[in-house]
Parts: sequence; C-alpha cells; structure tokens
Amino acid sequence: MDYLIYGIFASKIKGVKMINLMQYGFIGKLDSLPSGLLNGRVIELRRKQYTVITAQGELTAILKGTLYHKAATTGDIPCVGDFVTLAINENGHSQIIELLPRCSKFSRADFSGHDARYAKTVKEQVVASNFHYVFIVVSLGQLFKISRITRYVTSSWQSGGQPVVILTKSDLVSDINTPIFDVEQAAPGVPVHAISSYTRYGIEALHPYLEPAKTVVFLGMSGVGKSSLVNALMEQDIMAVSDIRSDDNRGRHTTTHRQLLMLPSGAMIIDTPGMRELGLFGVDEGISIGFADIEILFSRCHFSDCRHQGEPGCAVQAALVEGSLPRSRWELYLSQQQENRFVDNKTAYMHDKKEKQKSLSKYNKANEKAYKKYGGKKR
Repeated sequence: MDYLIYGIFASKIKGVKMINLMQYGFIGKLDSLPSGLLNGRVIELRRKQYTVITAQGELTAILKGTLYHKAATTGDIPCVGDFVTLAINENGHSQIIELLPRCSKFSRADFSGHDARYAKTVKEQVVASNFHYVFIVVSLGQLFKISRITRYVTSSWQSGGQPVVILTKSDLVSDINTPIFDVEQAAPGVPVHAISSYTRYGIEALHPYLEPAKTVVFLGMSGVGKSSLVNALMEQDIMAVSDIRSDDNRGRHTTTHRQLLMLPSGAMIIDTPGMRELGLFGVDEGISIGFADIEILFSRCHFSDCRHQGEPGCAVQAALVEGSLPRSRWELYLSQQQENRFVDNKTAYMHDKKEKQKSLSKYNKANEKAYKKYGGKKR
C-alpha cells in the first residue's frame, strides 16, 4: 500500500468534533485501523509521558512495554513530530504501540553529559522528526560563532530538512551585513535571514517557510531568542523569555521540554530546549552536501589517494593558495570530518564490545548448564 497524505476531515461523532489530521501533515496508510486504535502525531514530550493529537483530540500516552524495550535497543524512541499508532485507554493513559516511518529526523550524538573524548557511550538522540525546514536560530550577540553554525547546518542537511539560518536580535547591533556575509560564505546555498522579534524586522521574510501543514524545527543555544521568535510567529506571548546572563554570556533555559505548536498560518513549529553543544552523529551525507564545493575538488587532484597535505597536483592546496577556497572553510571541513570519524569509530567500538559481552554471557550460561547436566564437568 502506497504511503499517502491522509486526513480525517472534520465531522461530529457522538458529539465530539473530529480533528483534521491532514492539517498536522499526517502521513500514513489508507487502511482503516481496527477498533480501539488511532493514529496521531506526538505534539509534546515531558519525561516519559507523551501528548498525541489524534482525530478525537489530544490524548496522553506512554510507550507500550515491548516497544519501550525495543526502542531502548534500537534508539528509535518516539519524539515530538513523530507519527504513531495508539491503543486507546478511556480510563487512563493510552499506549503508543507503533512508531510510523519518518520522512526526516534531527539527531545528535548523546555523550551523556561528557566530553566526547571521555564518554563511555555514544548514542543517537533524535531531537525532532517529520519536518520540512530547520530554523537554526543564532543571536547576533556574543554567542555568534561560525563553527557552531556550520555544525548545525551539517546536521540539518543530514536530517533531510532544509536548513535556514535565523540571525536574531538585529535591533541590538549596528551591522547585520557582515555576519550575514560570513554565514553565506561558510554555508553556501543556505538561506540567511536577520530578524528582530522585538521590532518585527525581517519576520515577513519567514512567511514562505510557514505554509499550512508544513513543519519547522527550531534549534539553537539557550538565550538566542527562540522563545521570542515563537511568540512573534504565534502573535501572542505563550513562551517565557529571558536574556543572556551577564556573568558568562550564556542563556537561561526557558524552553524545558520539546513541543509542537500550530501557528495561525497553519504551519507547525517544534521548539526544543537550548543545546549548549551539538554532537555530530553519522553525518557523512550532511558533510558531503554542506561541503560539496570542497569534495568536488578531490576529483581534480592528480592522485586518487591524495591526502591534500602537499602532494603534487593537489587541487585543494591549489585552491587554498589562489584563495578560491578560504582556509577557514577548509579547517571547518577537516574539523567536522575528524569529529564524525571519532563518533563513528566510538559507536562501532561500543557495538562490538556489547556483542562480545552478549556472546560471552551466552557461553557462560551454556557452560553452566553443561556443568549441571554432566555432573560438575564444565566444557
């Protein structure tokens, strides 16, 4: 059965006004579900409790035990934006029994609060899913950092969404052209918009991304103005806002959990808590897309195994010398490749270690059985 946009149009059943799931961008099969089951979209996650919008309205839900254990192994834990199937419970929490296919997802490496070099485990953490655009929200204040922006851009390309850089608080700086130029140079092909949620400067330029049934995920550090931008787009103050702390130039967390909001335009936004750092996870494709101008140079090198470290006929070194490839951009590319390889290698190592532990455990159990069966003689 082909996957098609599917919606249950507004009608009244037993006095309850039905929700049009097409408005929430629902993607699923046309097959009707058995009695007691409903499809829906996760619109909020607080700890382990989900709020899911369904044809019958909002329902609270938890993960079914078997799905929880499976998700703990695979990492496919439902997140805000996901489409799911629920088993309805009229007397308590409903259960999420199936995670439906995703069309996009934003992932980061979860080092469990540690520096990547010292992390004991490296896991994929899916932050949001099923979106069309990624708004990378960056303050034009002291938190502005090109290397951080390009890491968000790389992860955004990998996610399957279109990255868009939003430079906030333009009313607080005298020059917005220079940072716009710097971002455009560091991230070719990525739209860049300078806005002010306070004066509403530049807000109209965001409207083409905010079409009905489209979903946008907001990403960025704390204090960069995500909540203020949400309020500006919602045309009402629904999110608490706070400024950058003066003692360390870091932002206070005003968004404490992930949630999906419907804008007056009919578009949806997924707001996420601020991320102090973004760990790259499995971003080979994202790097190739974001740095396509660099990787195309590799095919022009004289040697197919050129390491771009001074070999004769190296197209990369030639571009660096003539200035067509800025050295800062080349260094960003090398830095992201290095981090990506580290995470991939660490993930593979931890996977192999876990598989060896499983094999050893099976062997020990089998040995114990043999010990009991054959009168104390181990294999």
